[in-house]
Amino acid sequence: MLGLPDGTRVCLFDLDGVLTDTASVHAAAWKQMFDDYLRARTEREGTPFREFDIAADYGPYVDGRPRLDGTREFLRSRGIELPDGGPDDAPDAETIYALSTRKNDLVQEKIVTVGVTVYPGSVRYLHAVRDAGLKTAVVSSSANAEQVLEVAGIADLIDHRVDGVSAKERGLPGKPAPDTFLAAAADLGVDKADAVVFEDALAGVESGRAGGFGFVVGVDRVSHAAALREHGADVVVQDLAELLDQTDGSHS
Repeated sequence: MLGLPDGTRVCLFDLDGVLTDTASVHAAAWKQMFDDYLRARTEREGTPFREFDIAADYGPYVDGRPRLDGTREFLRSRGIELPDGGPDDAPDAETIYALSTRKNDLVQEKIVTVGVTVYPGSVRYLHAVRDAGLKTAVVSSSANAEQVLEVAGIADLIDHRVDGVSAKERGLPGKPAPDTFLAAAADLGVDKADAVVFEDALAGVESGRAGGFGFVVGVDRVSHAAALREHGADVVVQDLAELLDQTDGSHS
């Protein structure tokens, strides 16, 4: 009773917003970093300050994307083009790398000070998936995925992980490209047709559709169910526990 097509062998879960509520931590860190930068920029140039709006800007530009891409896409939406720079840039450098590093530092601070909230329905679903003999993987653009899984206490429910660190090491482009999901399925020896993608981000469901996976579950945490369907979700739920009430194969 997992609500998945018959023949499903592996579940590929995004982390932030699907299994854990670190999406709110990430959103707060993005806002703090961008607002600090935009405020300094407008003071320097004498232009009106326009804050980073979590409701309007987080989903379209940064949610689900690799950190550098998120920084670049949002700034581009404001007509700002910065040099990429590099990982050794000073924290106050005006580069994509420096701003992205500042955002990551803020996330790590908040994970330690605020902690990580796990969705109870997701934990129930993970246990049900494991009990049914299916394999599990976390596919996340976050470089903090390992730390979050440990802090959240669910690392033992995950068989494999493809995250921001391993994707960079392997040269895999991030979401909305499907490469990280495809790599996770291949690593576990499962054909993509027998794999299901679970995503809350528009870029994530796009990657699920682009990869040709057997099924894409959209998880609607921020009231954008219609957009999730438009971008590639086969079914949309507000919580993974809803799938436990559905008959297997009902969506196949």
